[in-house]
Amino acid sequence: MALLMNLLESLRALADPTRLRIMRLLASMELAVGELAQVLGQSQPRVSRHVKILCDAGLAERRREGGWVFLRAAIAEETARRGAPSALGTALARVLAAAEAEDADFAREVREDRQHLDAIRATREASAAEYFARHAADWDQLRSLHIADGPVEAALIGLLDAAGAGQPLGHLLDVGTGTGRMAQLLAPRASHVTALDKSPEMLRLARTRLQGLPAGQVDLVQGDFLSLPFADGGFDTVLFHQVLHYALAPEAVLAEAARVTAPGGRIAVVDFAAHDREELRLAHAHARLGFSDAQMAKLLGDAGFTPLAEQALAGHELIVKLWTARRRDPAAAAAPPSSAFTKS
Repeated sequence: MALLMNLLESLRALADPTRLRIMRLLASMELAVGELAQVLGQSQPRVSRHVKILCDAGLAERRREGGWVFLRAAIAEETARRGAPSALGTALARVLAAAEAEDADFAREVREDRQHLDAIRATREASAAEYFARHAADWDQLRSLHIADGPVEAALIGLLDAAGAGQPLGHLLDVGTGTGRMAQLLAPRASHVTALDKSPEMLRLARTRLQGLPAGQVDLVQGDFLSLPFADGGFDTVLFHQVLHYALAPEAVLAEAARVTAPGGRIAVVDFAAHDREELRLAHAHARLGFSDAQMAKLLGDAGFTPLAEQALAGHELIVKLWTARRRDPAAAAAPPSSAFTKS
């Protein structure tokens, strides 16, 4: 009976041409309510009413980021990703896709809607470019102190592959995603990526970078690394890329990361080796001036990880370090954790 009631509620929610168009748009990418209004050529209050009906029926989901509210489809044709829709949701998504394929008028309308998405993408890219222009000098100053990004990214992929014996990354959590570069880099190796950042502005930058990926492959979530808004053991791989030095209590951050990592899952930390550049505290809000191998091994071991490997990449004045570890099974018999990394 519950399934039948859900079906009836979903069908009632879809019994409107505008809401059908919204669902096909959300199948392409996440959109803010204002962006939907722009594409549909309707007032924002009117679009908000349609969105409420779809969300109440479980067909769409809201995600608040600061003063913005983004929408995504809660149903999809594929059910591979974590938190995938029910069989009913999958069936409804396929019906909507079939309607577009077989109804020429509806297909034309949806095609025109999607063409308007190009303007949305262009607006996002212009906003991102303006942000980068404002902060270019600060970032260039920091980048001048360490090695270029390319070798770091190549080393990270190599260490993650080694930590997982060549297996895919599974469900990846990118903590402090920033501009979304790591999520973009690793998405082809993961079944699904969750990109988390505390800053709504950074999430908008990440959304711009990631908007070319298939809808549903990446979730962008606003949250704090001290209180991750996820269930226990939900991720196969967790990444901290140039994030942990912002933590006043890195031991608490890594303990929270361990909570959401599945037993046997991987963690990778990319950060600076211990250094004495005190000006980075004021200029870039660094709470920690890098980490030694011994410090990182203890932090990871105490959090519930077994250290695996480390790699150092010397640049100009700062050394970039990469560390990997594997989540111990909390239910297994206690064993003394490794206290050292393997050189890579």
